[in-house]
Amino acid sequence: MESTPPAKAREGNGTKQRGEDRVQTGASMHVLPQPAWVGAGLRKSLRLRHGHIEFLGRDIATPLVLLALAEFLVLMGSLYIAVQLRFPGEPTAALATVQDNLLLKMLTFAMVNLIAMLSMGLYRKGACNGFVSTLLRLSGGLAFGAGVLAVLFYVLPGLTLGRGVLVLAFGLAVLGLLVTRFVGVRLLEMKAFRRRVLVLGAGRKASQLEEIRTREDQPPFELFGFVPGNTASFEVPPEHVVEPDLPLAQYAQRNHVDDVVIALDEARGAFPLDELMACKMGGIDVLEISDFLEREAGILKLDSLRPSTMIFARGFKQSLYRDVTKRVLDVTTSLVLLLVAWPFMLLTALGILIESRGRGSVLFRQVRVGQHGRHFTLLKFRSMIMEAESDGVARWAEQADPRITRFGRFIRKTRFDELPQLFNVLRGDMSFVGPRPERPVFVRHLAEHLAHYEHRHWVKPGLTGWAQIHYPYGASLKDALEKLQYDLYYVKNQSITLDLLTIVQTVEVVLWGRGSR
Repeated sequence: MESTPPAKAREGNGTKQRGEDRVQTGASMHVLPQPAWVGAGLRKSLRLRHGHIEFLGRDIATPLVLLALAEFLVLMGSLYIAVQLRFPGEPTAALATVQDNLLLKMLTFAMVNLIAMLSMGLYRKGACNGFVSTLLRLSGGLAFGAGVLAVLFYVLPGLTLGRGVLVLAFGLAVLGLLVTRFVGVRLLEMKAFRRRVLVLGAGRKASQLEEIRTREDQPPFELFGFVPGNTASFEVPPEHVVEPDLPLAQYAQRNHVDDVVIALDEARGAFPLDELMACKMGGIDVLEISDFLEREAGILKLDSLRPSTMIFARGFKQSLYRDVTKRVLDVTTSLVLLLVAWPFMLLTALGILIESRGRGSVLFRQVRVGQHGRHFTLLKFRSMIMEAESDGVARWAEQADPRITRFGRFIRKTRFDELPQLFNVLRGDMSFVGPRPERPVFVRHLAEHLAHYEHRHWVKPGLTGWAQIHYPYGASLKDALEKLQYDLYYVKNQSITLDLLTIVQTVEVVLWGRGSR
Protein backbone atom coordinates (compact mmCIF):
# COMPACT_ATOMS: atom_id res chain seq x y z
CA MET A 1 0.00 0.00 0.00
CA GLU A 2 1.31 3.48 -0.90
CA SER A 3 1.64 5.71 2.14
CA THR A 4 0.27 9.25 2.22
CA PRO A 5 2.91 11.96 2.71
CA PRO A 6 2.71 13.93 5.94
CA ALA A 7 1.03 17.33 5.93
CA LYS A 8 4.30 19.28 6.15
CA ALA A 9 5.76 17.38 3.20
CA ARG A 10 2.65 18.03 1.16
CA GLU A 11 2.89 21.76 1.91
CA GLY A 12 6.55 21.82 0.92
CA ASN A 13 5.79 20.00 -2.31
CA GLY A 14 3.00 22.48 -3.05
CA THR A 15 5.41 25.37 -2.57
CA LYS A 16 8.01 23.83 -4.82
CA GLN A 17 5.48 22.97 -7.55
CA ARG A 18 3.50 26.21 -7.29
CA GLY A 19 1.38 26.91 -10.38
CA GLU A 20 1.49 23.34 -11.69
CA ASP A 21 -1.68 21.34 -12.38
CA ARG A 22 -2.35 18.13 -10.47
CA VAL A 23 -4.61 15.20 -11.38
CA GLN A 24 -5.73 12.97 -8.50
CA THR A 25 -6.18 9.28 -9.39
CA GLY A 26 -7.06 7.10 -6.44
CA ALA A 27 -4.46 7.67 -3.72
CA SER A 28 -1.77 8.93 -6.12
CA MET A 29 -1.25 12.39 -7.62
CA HIS A 30 0.41 13.04 -10.99
CA VAL A 31 1.97 16.44 -11.82
CA LEU A 32 1.31 17.82 -15.31
CA PRO A 33 3.74 20.31 -16.89
CA GLN A 34 2.71 23.95 -16.72
CA PRO A 35 1.52 25.29 -20.10
CA ALA A 36 3.44 28.23 -21.54
CA TRP A 37 0.44 30.54 -21.29
CA VAL A 38 -0.11 30.16 -17.53
CA GLY A 39 0.84 33.38 -15.78
CA ALA A 40 1.12 35.27 -19.05
CA GLY A 41 -1.79 37.57 -18.33
CA LEU A 42 0.36 40.08 -16.47
CA ARG A 43 -0.87 43.63 -16.54
CA LYS A 44 1.13 45.74 -18.96
CA SER A 45 2.78 48.88 -17.64
CA LEU A 46 1.17 52.13 -18.63
CA ARG A 47 3.09 54.19 -21.17
CA LEU A 48 2.39 56.41 -24.14
CA ARG A 49 2.50 54.35 -27.30
CA HIS A 50 1.56 54.35 -30.93
CA GLY A 51 -1.53 52.29 -31.64
CA HIS A 52 -4.17 52.05 -34.36
CA ILE A 53 -7.84 52.89 -34.59
CA GLU A 54 -10.02 51.11 -37.11
CA PHE A 55 -12.10 53.65 -39.02
CA LEU A 56 -14.17 52.80 -42.11
CA GLY A 57 -12.27 49.55 -42.57
CA ARG A 58 -8.80 51.12 -42.30
CA ASP A 59 -6.25 51.07 -39.48
CA ILE A 60 -5.25 54.66 -38.73
CA ALA A 61 -2.24 55.38 -36.52
CA THR A 62 -3.19 57.09 -33.25
CA PRO A 63 -0.51 59.83 -33.60
CA LEU A 64 -2.15 60.81 -36.90
CA VAL A 65 -5.59 60.76 -35.25
CA LEU A 66 -4.34 62.96 -32.39
CA LEU A 67 -2.72 65.44 -34.78
CA ALA A 68 -5.85 65.63 -36.95
CA LEU A 69 -8.08 66.05 -33.88
CA ALA A 70 -5.88 68.86 -32.51
CA GLU A 71 -5.92 70.67 -35.86
CA PHE A 72 -9.68 70.15 -36.20
CA LEU A 73 -10.15 71.89 -32.82
CA VAL A 74 -7.77 74.69 -33.88
CA LEU A 75 -9.87 75.28 -37.03
CA MET A 76 -13.11 75.34 -35.06
CA GLY A 77 -11.59 77.66 -32.47
CA SER A 78 -10.26 79.98 -35.20
CA LEU A 79 -13.74 80.56 -36.57
CA TYR A 80 -15.25 81.07 -33.11
CA ILE A 81 -12.59 83.63 -32.11
CA ALA A 82 -12.95 85.37 -35.48
CA VAL A 83 -16.67 85.88 -34.82
CA GLN A 84 -15.92 87.39 -31.39
CA LEU A 85 -13.26 89.71 -32.83
CA ARG A 86 -15.42 90.78 -35.77
CA PHE A 87 -18.40 91.67 -33.58
CA PRO A 88 -16.96 92.86 -30.24
CA GLY A 89 -19.75 95.29 -29.30
CA GLU A 90 -23.48 95.10 -28.88
CA PRO A 91 -25.51 92.42 -30.68
CA THR A 92 -26.40 93.37 -34.25
CA ALA A 93 -28.42 91.82 -37.05
CA ALA A 94 -25.18 90.78 -38.79
CA LEU A 95 -23.96 89.06 -35.61
CA ALA A 96 -27.29 87.25 -35.25
CA THR A 97 -26.99 86.01 -38.85
CA VAL A 98 -23.45 84.71 -38.27
CA GLN A 99 -24.30 83.11 -34.93
CA ASP A 100 -27.28 81.27 -36.40
CA ASN A 101 -26.22 77.60 -36.57
CA LEU A 102 -22.72 78.66 -35.50
CA LEU A 103 -21.75 75.17 -34.29
CA LEU A 104 -22.69 73.65 -37.64
CA LYS A 105 -20.72 76.39 -39.43
CA MET A 106 -17.69 75.73 -37.22
CA LEU A 107 -17.87 71.98 -37.93
CA THR A 108 -18.23 72.60 -41.68
CA PHE A 109 -15.34 75.10 -41.72
CA ALA A 110 -13.08 72.68 -39.85
CA MET A 111 -14.01 69.57 -41.86
CA VAL A 112 -13.64 71.21 -45.28
CA ASN A 113 -10.23 72.65 -44.42
CA LEU A 114 -9.05 69.39 -42.84
CA ILE A 115 -9.88 67.51 -46.05
CA ALA A 116 -8.14 70.25 -48.06
CA MET A 117 -5.03 69.83 -45.89
CA LEU A 118 -5.18 66.09 -46.50
CA SER A 119 -5.27 66.78 -50.25
CA MET A 120 -2.02 68.77 -49.91
CA GLY A 121 -0.22 65.82 -48.34
CA LEU A 122 -0.05 67.31 -44.86
CA TYR A 123 -1.08 63.97 -43.34
CA ARG A 124 1.18 61.88 -45.55
CA LYS A 125 4.23 60.55 -43.75
CA GLY A 126 7.39 62.37 -44.76
CA ALA A 127 5.53 64.89 -46.92
CA CYS A 128 7.12 67.96 -45.37
CA ASN A 129 9.35 68.68 -42.41
CA GLY A 130 10.69 72.20 -43.10
CA PHE A 131 8.97 75.48 -42.30
CA VAL A 132 8.76 76.71 -45.91
CA SER A 133 7.36 73.42 -47.23
CA THR A 134 4.79 73.24 -44.44
CA LEU A 135 3.76 76.87 -44.92
CA LEU A 136 3.34 76.42 -48.68
CA ARG A 137 1.27 73.27 -48.35
CA LEU A 138 -0.76 74.74 -45.51
CA SER A 139 -1.45 77.92 -47.48
CA GLY A 140 -2.40 75.87 -50.53
CA GLY A 141 -4.68 73.69 -48.45
CA LEU A 142 -6.49 76.62 -46.85
CA ALA A 143 -6.82 78.36 -50.24
CA PHE A 144 -8.35 75.18 -51.65
CA GLY A 145 -10.63 74.99 -48.60
CA ALA A 146 -11.72 78.60 -49.15
CA GLY A 147 -12.68 77.76 -52.74
CA VAL A 148 -14.72 74.74 -51.64
CA LEU A 149 -16.43 76.82 -48.94
CA ALA A 150 -17.35 79.49 -51.52
CA VAL A 151 -19.12 76.86 -53.63
CA LEU A 152 -20.74 75.39 -50.52
CA PHE A 153 -22.04 78.81 -49.42
CA TYR A 154 -23.59 79.26 -52.85
CA VAL A 155 -25.34 75.88 -52.69
CA LEU A 156 -26.30 76.16 -49.00
CA PRO A 157 -26.84 79.84 -48.17
CA GLY A 158 -27.67 78.99 -44.55
CA LEU A 159 -23.98 78.22 -43.93
CA THR A 160 -22.76 81.56 -45.28
CA LEU A 161 -20.19 83.53 -43.26
CA GLY A 162 -19.19 87.13 -43.81
CA ARG A 163 -15.97 87.98 -45.65
CA GLY A 164 -14.55 89.74 -42.61
CA VAL A 165 -15.15 86.70 -40.41
CA LEU A 166 -13.57 84.37 -42.97
CA VAL A 167 -10.46 86.53 -43.43
CA LEU A 168 -9.92 86.63 -39.66
CA ALA A 169 -10.66 82.91 -39.31
CA PHE A 170 -8.14 81.91 -42.01
CA GLY A 171 -5.51 84.23 -40.55
CA LEU A 172 -5.93 82.74 -37.08
CA ALA A 173 -6.02 79.23 -38.57
CA VAL A 174 -2.63 79.67 -40.28
CA LEU A 175 -0.99 80.79 -37.03
CA GLY A 176 -2.68 78.13 -34.91
CA LEU A 177 -1.99 75.30 -37.36
CA LEU A 178 1.68 76.22 -37.74
CA VAL A 179 2.16 76.12 -33.97
CA THR A 180 0.14 72.92 -33.61
CA ARG A 181 1.98 71.18 -36.45
CA PHE A 182 5.52 71.98 -35.33
CA VAL A 183 4.87 71.31 -31.64
CA GLY A 184 2.53 68.37 -32.19
CA VAL A 185 4.57 66.61 -34.89
CA ARG A 186 7.72 66.75 -32.80
CA LEU A 187 5.91 65.41 -29.75
CA LEU A 188 4.27 62.60 -31.70
CA GLU A 189 7.57 61.61 -33.32
CA MET A 190 9.03 60.80 -29.90
CA LYS A 191 9.82 57.14 -29.26
CA ALA A 192 7.13 57.07 -26.58
CA PHE A 193 4.50 57.18 -29.33
CA ARG A 194 6.02 54.46 -31.51
CA ARG A 195 5.04 50.85 -31.26
CA ARG A 196 7.84 48.63 -29.95
CA VAL A 197 8.30 45.58 -32.16
CA LEU A 198 9.89 42.23 -31.34
CA VAL A 199 10.61 40.08 -34.41
CA LEU A 200 10.54 36.28 -34.30
CA GLY A 201 13.17 35.39 -36.88
CA ALA A 202 16.53 36.77 -38.00
CA GLY A 203 16.80 35.61 -41.61
CA ARG A 204 15.75 36.92 -45.01
CA LYS A 205 12.18 37.87 -44.08
CA ALA A 206 13.23 39.58 -40.85
CA SER A 207 15.82 41.67 -42.71
CA GLN A 208 12.97 43.50 -44.49
CA LEU A 209 12.06 45.21 -41.22
CA GLU A 210 15.67 46.21 -40.70
CA GLU A 211 15.68 47.74 -44.20
CA ILE A 212 12.60 49.84 -43.40
CA ARG A 213 14.12 50.96 -40.10
CA THR A 214 17.36 52.11 -41.70
CA ARG A 215 15.79 53.53 -44.87
CA GLU A 216 13.28 55.88 -43.25
CA ASP A 217 14.20 58.95 -41.21
CA GLN A 218 11.24 58.44 -38.90
CA PRO A 219 10.19 54.77 -39.00
CA PRO A 220 6.66 54.22 -37.69
CA PHE A 221 7.88 51.70 -35.12
CA GLU A 222 10.77 51.03 -32.77
CA LEU A 223 12.57 47.78 -33.51
CA PHE A 224 13.35 46.19 -30.14
CA GLY A 225 15.18 43.13 -31.45
CA PHE A 226 15.18 39.84 -33.34
CA VAL A 227 14.62 36.46 -31.68
CA PRO A 228 16.52 34.03 -33.95
CA GLY A 229 14.29 30.94 -33.59
CA ASN A 230 15.61 28.23 -35.93
CA THR A 231 17.27 30.68 -38.32
CA ALA A 232 20.03 28.94 -40.27
CA SER A 233 21.76 32.10 -41.45
CA PHE A 234 21.51 35.53 -39.87
CA GLU A 235 20.73 38.44 -42.20
CA VAL A 236 20.22 41.08 -39.52
CA PRO A 237 22.90 42.96 -37.54
CA PRO A 238 24.19 40.73 -34.71
CA GLU A 239 23.85 43.55 -32.18
CA HIS A 240 20.07 43.53 -32.74
CA VAL A 241 19.65 39.81 -31.98
CA VAL A 242 18.19 39.08 -28.54
CA GLU A 243 17.96 35.84 -26.55
CA PRO A 244 14.95 35.97 -24.18
CA ASP A 245 15.70 34.81 -20.65
CA LEU A 246 11.97 34.30 -19.96
CA PRO A 247 9.05 32.75 -21.82
CA LEU A 248 8.29 34.92 -24.85
CA ALA A 249 5.10 36.50 -23.44
CA GLN A 250 6.72 37.47 -20.14
CA TYR A 251 9.83 38.73 -21.90
CA ALA A 252 7.73 40.86 -24.26
CA GLN A 253 5.65 42.29 -21.41
CA ARG A 254 8.69 43.09 -19.30
CA ASN A 255 10.18 45.06 -22.21
CA HIS A 256 6.91 46.82 -23.13
CA VAL A 257 6.65 45.16 -26.56
CA ASP A 258 3.49 46.07 -28.49
CA ASP A 259 3.84 43.82 -31.56
CA VAL A 260 5.40 40.40 -32.06
CA VAL A 261 6.05 39.97 -35.78
CA ILE A 262 6.44 36.45 -37.20
CA ALA A 263 9.24 36.52 -39.77
CA LEU A 264 10.48 32.94 -39.79
CA ASP A 265 11.94 31.76 -43.09
CA GLU A 266 11.02 28.18 -42.12
CA ALA A 267 8.29 27.78 -39.51
CA ARG A 268 8.17 23.97 -39.36
CA GLY A 269 9.18 22.69 -35.97
CA ALA A 270 9.93 26.20 -34.66
CA PHE A 271 6.52 27.81 -34.35
CA PRO A 272 5.97 28.51 -30.61
CA LEU A 273 2.18 28.28 -30.69
CA ASP A 274 1.60 28.35 -26.92
CA GLU A 275 3.95 31.26 -26.36
CA LEU A 276 2.42 33.31 -29.18
CA MET A 277 -1.06 32.58 -27.84
CA ALA A 278 0.16 33.81 -24.46
CA CYS A 279 1.30 37.04 -26.12
CA LYS A 280 -2.12 37.57 -27.70
CA MET A 281 -3.95 36.91 -24.44
CA GLY A 282 -1.54 39.30 -22.72
CA GLY A 283 -2.62 42.17 -24.95
CA ILE A 284 0.27 41.99 -27.43
CA ASP A 285 -0.50 42.01 -31.15
CA VAL A 286 0.88 39.00 -33.06
CA LEU A 287 1.18 39.50 -36.82
CA GLU A 288 2.68 37.84 -39.85
CA ILE A 289 5.35 40.06 -41.39
CA SER A 290 3.22 40.59 -44.53
CA ASP A 291 0.29 41.82 -42.40
CA PHE A 292 2.59 44.08 -40.38
CA LEU A 293 4.10 45.69 -43.48
CA GLU A 294 0.64 46.06 -45.01
CA ARG A 295 -0.53 47.95 -41.92
CA GLU A 296 2.54 50.12 -41.46
CA ALA A 297 3.66 50.80 -45.04
CA GLY A 298 0.49 50.38 -47.13
CA ILE A 299 2.03 47.73 -49.39
CA LEU A 300 1.67 44.00 -50.00
CA LYS A 301 5.29 42.87 -49.69
CA LEU A 302 5.62 40.08 -52.25
CA ASP A 303 8.80 38.47 -50.95
CA SER A 304 7.16 37.92 -47.56
CA LEU A 305 3.78 36.84 -48.91
CA ARG A 306 2.73 33.21 -48.66
CA PRO A 307 0.60 31.87 -51.53
CA SER A 308 -2.19 30.95 -49.11
CA THR A 309 -2.44 34.60 -48.01
CA MET A 310 -4.00 35.51 -51.34
CA ILE A 311 -6.83 33.08 -50.65
CA PHE A 312 -7.38 33.07 -46.90
CA ALA A 313 -6.53 36.65 -45.87
CA ARG A 314 -9.16 39.32 -45.40
CA GLY A 315 -9.79 41.17 -48.64
CA PHE A 316 -9.40 40.19 -52.31
CA LYS A 317 -13.13 40.14 -52.86
CA GLN A 318 -15.75 41.81 -55.01
CA SER A 319 -19.41 42.60 -54.42
CA LEU A 320 -22.26 43.85 -56.56
CA TYR A 321 -22.96 46.67 -54.10
CA ARG A 322 -19.38 47.91 -54.30
CA ASP A 323 -19.28 47.62 -58.09
CA VAL A 324 -22.45 49.70 -58.47
CA THR A 325 -21.30 52.30 -55.91
CA LYS A 326 -17.90 52.56 -57.55
CA ARG A 327 -19.47 53.02 -60.97
CA VAL A 328 -21.67 55.83 -59.64
CA LEU A 329 -18.58 57.45 -58.09
CA ASP A 330 -16.67 57.08 -61.39
CA VAL A 331 -19.38 58.67 -63.50
CA THR A 332 -20.11 61.47 -61.03
CA THR A 333 -16.44 62.37 -60.52
CA SER A 334 -15.70 62.29 -64.26
CA LEU A 335 -18.67 64.49 -65.16
CA VAL A 336 -17.77 67.03 -62.47
CA LEU A 337 -14.15 67.13 -63.62
CA LEU A 338 -15.17 67.48 -67.28
CA LEU A 339 -17.43 70.38 -66.28
CA VAL A 340 -14.49 72.09 -64.55
CA ALA A 341 -11.67 71.04 -66.87
CA TRP A 342 -13.14 71.59 -70.35
CA PRO A 343 -11.55 75.08 -70.74
CA PHE A 344 -8.13 73.59 -69.87
CA MET A 345 -8.72 70.76 -72.32
CA LEU A 346 -9.58 73.27 -75.05
CA LEU A 347 -6.44 75.32 -74.33
CA THR A 348 -4.32 72.15 -74.27
CA ALA A 349 -5.62 71.07 -77.69
CA LEU A 350 -4.93 74.58 -79.00
CA GLY A 351 -1.39 74.52 -77.60
CA ILE A 352 -0.63 71.20 -79.31
CA LEU A 353 -1.92 72.51 -82.64
CA ILE A 354 0.13 75.70 -82.37
CA GLU A 355 3.35 73.87 -81.45
CA SER A 356 2.93 71.30 -84.24
CA ARG A 357 1.75 74.01 -86.69
CA GLY A 358 -1.40 72.05 -87.37
CA ARG A 359 0.44 68.87 -88.32
CA GLY A 360 -0.31 65.65 -86.52
CA SER A 361 -3.12 64.65 -84.23
CA VAL A 362 -4.13 66.32 -80.97
CA LEU A 363 -5.18 63.07 -79.31
CA PHE A 364 -2.91 60.08 -78.78
CA ARG A 365 -4.48 56.64 -78.93
CA GLN A 366 -2.78 53.51 -77.61
CA VAL A 367 -3.88 49.96 -76.79
CA ARG A 368 -3.68 49.14 -73.08
CA VAL A 369 -4.62 46.11 -70.96
CA GLY A 370 -7.73 46.48 -68.82
CA GLN A 371 -9.78 44.40 -66.40
CA HIS A 372 -9.50 40.62 -66.90
CA GLY A 373 -6.81 41.21 -69.53
CA ARG A 374 -9.18 42.83 -72.05
CA HIS A 375 -7.62 45.37 -74.41
CA PHE A 376 -9.00 48.88 -74.87
CA THR A 377 -7.90 52.12 -76.53
CA LEU A 378 -6.51 54.69 -74.11
CA LEU A 379 -6.98 58.40 -74.93
CA LYS A 380 -4.43 61.08 -74.05
CA PHE A 381 -3.36 64.46 -75.34
CA ARG A 382 -0.29 63.96 -77.51
CA SER A 383 2.85 65.04 -75.65
CA MET A 384 5.47 63.39 -77.90
CA ILE A 385 6.57 63.96 -81.45
CA MET A 386 4.76 62.08 -84.17
CA GLU A 387 6.29 58.65 -84.92
CA ALA A 388 7.93 58.57 -81.49
CA GLU A 389 8.42 54.81 -81.90
CA SER A 390 9.11 54.69 -85.61
CA ASP A 391 11.57 51.80 -85.08
CA GLY A 392 8.75 49.67 -83.66
CA VAL A 393 10.37 49.25 -80.22
CA ALA A 394 8.15 49.99 -77.19
CA ARG A 395 9.87 52.13 -74.55
CA TRP A 396 9.00 53.62 -71.19
CA ALA A 397 9.30 57.38 -70.94
CA GLU A 398 12.65 58.46 -69.52
CA GLN A 399 13.94 61.50 -67.66
CA ALA A 400 14.52 64.28 -70.23
CA ASP A 401 13.08 62.02 -72.94
CA PRO A 402 13.96 63.62 -76.31
CA ARG A 403 10.67 62.38 -77.80
CA ILE A 404 8.65 64.73 -75.55
CA THR A 405 7.89 68.16 -77.00
CA ARG A 406 8.31 71.41 -75.02
CA PHE A 407 4.57 71.86 -74.64
CA GLY A 408 4.26 68.12 -74.01
CA ARG A 409 6.62 68.42 -71.06
CA PHE A 410 4.34 71.07 -69.57
CA ILE A 411 1.12 69.07 -69.95
CA ARG A 412 2.83 65.97 -68.55
CA LYS A 413 3.98 67.95 -65.52
CA THR A 414 0.49 69.32 -64.91
CA ARG A 415 -1.19 66.01 -65.88
CA PHE A 416 -3.34 67.83 -68.47
CA ASP A 417 -2.31 65.13 -70.95
CA GLU A 418 -4.40 62.60 -69.03
CA LEU A 419 -7.68 64.55 -69.04
CA PRO A 420 -9.09 62.71 -72.13
CA GLN A 421 -9.00 59.53 -70.06
CA LEU A 422 -12.14 60.86 -68.36
CA PHE A 423 -13.94 59.64 -71.48
CA ASN A 424 -12.39 56.17 -70.93
CA VAL A 425 -13.86 56.26 -67.41
CA LEU A 426 -17.30 57.29 -68.68
CA ARG A 427 -17.14 54.55 -71.31
CA GLY A 428 -16.38 51.95 -68.63
CA ASP A 429 -12.92 50.94 -69.88
CA MET A 430 -11.36 52.42 -66.78
CA SER A 431 -12.27 53.41 -63.25
CA PHE A 432 -11.27 56.68 -61.65
CA VAL A 433 -9.12 54.80 -59.10
CA GLY A 434 -7.16 51.64 -59.88
CA PRO A 435 -3.80 50.35 -61.13
CA ARG A 436 -2.40 52.24 -64.10
CA PRO A 437 -3.06 50.39 -67.40
CA GLU A 438 0.04 49.15 -69.20
CA ARG A 439 0.73 48.28 -72.83
CA PRO A 440 0.34 44.59 -73.80
CA VAL A 441 4.06 44.23 -74.60
CA PHE A 442 5.03 45.52 -71.15
CA VAL A 443 2.40 43.34 -69.45
CA ARG A 444 3.78 40.20 -71.09
CA HIS A 445 7.33 41.11 -70.10
CA LEU A 446 6.44 42.02 -66.48
CA ALA A 447 4.21 38.95 -65.99
CA GLU A 448 7.15 36.72 -66.96
CA HIS A 449 9.43 38.29 -64.35
CA LEU A 450 7.11 39.34 -61.51
CA ALA A 451 5.01 36.87 -59.53
CA HIS A 452 1.34 37.82 -59.06
CA TYR A 453 1.55 40.57 -61.69
CA GLU A 454 -1.58 39.31 -63.42
CA HIS A 455 -3.60 39.81 -60.21
CA ARG A 456 -3.62 43.58 -60.71
CA HIS A 457 -5.98 42.98 -63.66
CA TRP A 458 -8.76 41.67 -61.41
CA VAL A 459 -9.96 45.29 -61.13
CA LYS A 460 -10.39 48.05 -63.68
CA PRO A 461 -7.33 50.20 -64.33
CA GLY A 462 -7.53 53.74 -63.02
CA LEU A 463 -6.83 57.34 -63.93
CA THR A 464 -5.17 57.60 -60.54
CA GLY A 465 -4.29 54.92 -58.00
CA TRP A 466 -2.72 53.91 -54.71
CA ALA A 467 0.63 53.26 -56.41
CA GLN A 468 0.64 56.61 -58.22
CA ILE A 469 0.25 58.65 -55.03
CA HIS A 470 2.90 56.65 -53.13
CA TYR A 471 5.56 55.88 -55.74
CA PRO A 472 7.02 58.01 -58.55
CA TYR A 473 6.89 57.14 -62.22
CA GLY A 474 8.62 53.82 -62.86
CA ALA A 475 10.66 52.86 -65.92
CA SER A 476 12.40 49.65 -64.84
CA LEU A 477 11.66 46.16 -63.58
CA LYS A 478 12.54 47.25 -60.03
CA ASP A 479 10.10 50.17 -60.24
CA ALA A 480 7.42 47.86 -61.61
CA LEU A 481 7.90 45.53 -58.63
CA GLU A 482 7.57 48.38 -56.15
CA LYS A 483 4.43 49.70 -57.83
CA LEU A 484 2.96 46.19 -58.07
CA GLN A 485 3.14 45.88 -54.28
CA TYR A 486 1.06 49.06 -53.92
CA ASP A 487 -1.34 47.92 -56.66
CA LEU A 488 -1.93 44.58 -54.94
CA TYR A 489 -2.54 46.40 -51.65
CA TYR A 490 -5.31 48.30 -53.45
CA VAL A 491 -6.75 45.14 -55.04
CA LYS A 492 -6.79 43.46 -51.63
CA ASN A 493 -8.28 46.38 -49.69
CA GLN A 494 -10.37 48.12 -52.34
CA SER A 495 -13.28 50.09 -50.93
CA ILE A 496 -15.12 53.34 -51.56
CA THR A 497 -13.27 54.82 -48.57
CA LEU A 498 -9.89 53.94 -50.10
CA ASP A 499 -11.04 55.34 -53.47
CA LEU A 500 -12.07 58.65 -51.89
CA LEU A 501 -8.81 58.85 -49.94
CA THR A 502 -6.84 58.23 -53.13
CA ILE A 503 -8.81 60.88 -55.06
CA VAL A 504 -8.23 63.48 -52.35
CA GLN A 505 -4.50 62.73 -52.17
CA THR A 506 -4.21 62.91 -55.97
CA VAL A 507 -4.63 66.69 -55.68
CA GLU A 508 -1.17 66.86 -54.08
CA VAL A 509 0.35 64.69 -56.83
CA VAL A 510 -1.01 67.01 -59.53
CA LEU A 511 -0.22 70.33 -57.82
CA TRP A 512 3.27 69.36 -56.66
CA GLY A 513 4.19 67.38 -59.76
CA ARG A 514 5.20 64.22 -57.89
CA GLY A 515 5.96 61.27 -60.17
CA SER A 516 5.47 63.01 -63.51
CA ARG A 517 7.83 62.33 -66.40
